[in-house]
Formats: sequence, C-alpha cells, structure tokens
Amino acid sequence: MALLRFFKTPKHQRYEYKPRYWDPQKEELQERLERVRQIQGEGTEAMKARISSGLKRGYRGDERLRKQRVMRSNLVLIGVIAVLCVLSYLVLTIYLPGIVEAVEGSGSTPVE
Repeated sequence: MALLRFFKTPKHQRYEYKPRYWDPQKEELQERLERVRQIQGEGTEAMKARISSGLKRGYRGDERLRKQRVMRSNLVLIGVIAVLCVLSYLVLTIYLPGIVEAVEGSGSTPVE
C-alpha cells in the first residue's frame, strides 16, 4: 500500500481571492488622471509619456480621416496593379515573339 502512495502526486492547491467590491470606472478614472499628471510634468519621463500618448491617440483618431486614407491607399494599389498589367502586356507582345524565335532557333540546329 505504501508503494502505491509513493507514486501518487499531490494535487495543486488553488488560491481564489474574490474582492468584495471593484469599480472599473473608478479605476479607469484613476489611471487617466495619473497619465495626465505624467504628461503635464517636467523632465524626460513626462516627455516620454507625451510622445507615447500622442502615438496612441493617432491610431484612435478621426474615423473619417482613416477611411479617406484607406480609400486613397486602395486606389493607389489598384493603379499600380493596372500599370503593371499594361506593362507586362506590352512586354509580352513586343519581346515574347523574339524570345520564342531565339529559343526555337537555337534548339532546332542539329549537332553533328
């Protein structure tokens, strides 16, 4: 019996702490106030906080401006694809017959 007990591993104990009351809005307000204090301060840490908040705000900026930028990007992409298609068509129609003749001409000569 002791041999069987030797091979059993003990189960882990769980720590479960449930706070009595948690106000997420109050916590968010405290975090925002702390960020504002950091941004308004002096020194290198305040400068880092200002730069960081500016970058974060840029991504959450005006939705209309973002849509305009995405539309412009898509139009540029479509334009580039169209230009590449036209150029590839022209290259294939102008240079492909010459390439095919060169390949067929060099391959059809008998070697003695």
